[in-house]
Parts: sequence; structure tokens; C-alpha cells
Amino acid sequence: MEQPIRKGTDEARAGSTPHIVRYVLGASLLLALAAMIIVYLWGDASTPDDAGDSSAVAVSEQAQP
Repeated sequence: MEQPIRKGTDEARAGSTPHIVRYVLGASLLLALAAMIIVYLWGDASTPDDAGDSSAVAVSEQAQP
């Protein structure tokens, strides 16, 4: 019976594994998180303070004769 062939990681893959994919994944994750925070803050700053407050509309309607 033949002995099984044992090769190292680099020999079996026919190349090295520099882990660049991990760096790309980490950078894209950080960029996506930063973009989501910017959109959240920009949207919060651009909406009026009484956008969801129905009591402010009711008070202004009562003040008119």
C-alpha cells in the first residue's frame, strides 16, 4: 500500500497566502460603517425638530382665530 502524499499549505495551493483578503474585508467594513454613520447623522441634521411631533401642529392650529 502506498504512503499518502503529504504537502505543506504553500505546495498544495501552488502559492503563498498573504491574507490580503482579510485587509480588504476589514477596510470595506470600516468604510461601510463610516458611510452608514454619516448618512444617519446627515439625515438627522436635515430633518426639522418637529417632524414627528403632532402636538406642535395642533397648538399652531388652535392659535389661529
